[in-house]
Amino acid sequence: MRYILTLGIIAAFLQGCASYTPIIDSNGRSGTFESSKAEDITNDLIICKKLAKDNTNNFAETGKVVYNVWWRASTLWLADKLEYTYPKIYRNCVSNRGHSVVN
Repeated sequence: MRYILTLGIIAAFLQGCASYTPIIDSNGRSGTFESSKAEDITNDLIICKKLAKDNTNNFAETGKVVYNVWWRASTLWLADKLEYTYPKIYRNCVSNRGHSVVN
C-alpha cells in the first residue's frame, strides 16, 4: 500500500512538471492567411490554454505519466509511449487560429 501511495505522489509531481508551452513562429503570416496573425498571439495562447485545461482529464494524464515513466522503464522501453492529450489540444488550437507552431 505504501508503494502505491508513493508512486501516486511522484506521479502527481511529475504531472506538474509536464507543462507545455508551444513555440510559435511569429514571423508574419502562414501561407493560408492574407494578413499577419502575429498581433493575436497572446490572446490566442490564453484562450487555447484554457480550452486545453478544460478538455483534459487530470487523472488520465497522471496515469499516462506513470505508464510512460514507470511501466516503460520496467519493460526496457519496449512498450509504446502514450501521447499526452493536453499538448495535442493546445497545439491544434493554436495552429487552427492561424499561428505556425514549431514543436
